[in-house]
Amino acid sequence: MIEIIKQILHSDLGTSFNNGALLAFRVLLAIELFRVHGMKKFRVENGQKEHVPNPLHLPEKLNGIVATFSDTIIPFFIIFGLGTRLAVLPTIGVTAIGYFVVHKNDSLEVRDVPYMYTLSLLLLLALGAGTYSLDNYLLTLLNN
Repeated sequence: MIEIIKQILHSDLGTSFNNGALLAFRVLLAIELFRVHGMKKFRVENGQKEHVPNPLHLPEKLNGIVATFSDTIIPFFIIFGLGTRLAVLPTIGVTAIGYFVVHKNDSLEVRDVPYMYTLSLLLLLALGAGTYSLDNYLLTLLNN
């Protein structure tokens, strides 16, 4: 079990420049996700909160919780690099469903946003958080 956790946490892109670039990418992506999509979950416009599409016909409360969690809590996990590979999974689900289901008949200009988020999050899933992260710190503790 410890070896599986070590595999999930390990992420080293070889040079401090590459790991720094990944840190910048991670932080800027997460800030944008929270600022643009997460803040919508708190705003009330015209007396109503944001409507969250439910193309999978989940219970409304569950659908809202997953979307809100993905856009408000997950960005902080990404910023700090905490459990990054696991943390991005719900948001990948939300953005991929946005691309493949919610916006499937929309123009490429509309589909572009969920597409780019999905690709960016898949990159973090593949690479992990890099050495400048809490994942790396936890891995160091596990190795001692």
